[in-house]
Amino acid sequence: MQLTGQRLKISPLDHSDKDLFIEMFMCPQMMEHVYDAYTYDEAIEAFHIKSKPWTIESANWFTLGITEISTGQKLGNIGLKIINHEARIAEIGFMIKKGVQGKGFAREAFNLLKDYAFNELRLNKLVATCSVNNLGSYKLLENLGFVREGCLQQNSFINNSFVNDYVYGLCKSA
Repeated sequence: MQLTGQRLKISPLDHSDKDLFIEMFMCPQMMEHVYDAYTYDEAIEAFHIKSKPWTIESANWFTLGITEISTGQKLGNIGLKIINHEARIAEIGFMIKKGVQGKGFAREAFNLLKDYAFNELRLNKLVATCSVNNLGSYKLLENLGFVREGCLQQNSFINNSFVNDYVYGLCKSA
């Protein structure tokens, strides 16, 4: 399975995505609003878990690598995880490497995955959670039509600190 846009393609993680995945998950700046940075062994394990085959019944993340078509450059990853099969709700998340952020790649990848989720997987709602300090992520979500549904106090523990998170939702009918 591969989804292709104007400037990029997204496809299930494979070996060609491994180096960037590990680099991003070990980078304290990249992980600042997500988790504590991983060790090398933790990043390897996370890659193996996120690159396993996926079906709509899976309990794990369906993670796709993002590749720029014109250069073949790996840009990051995006994925979804079904969190409520009965209500057809999935959480969606992404990471774009430093240096290419702010150039519309996340927007294009989000739109490709959103269309796939609603039209092919027949999901009803996508949700996303991000730190209240992650201005770039929550502005992107809002620009994509996600609605801020709440603020969860001390919802995450990152770098020895409790972090408040915004929760966003986007319904298929919206």
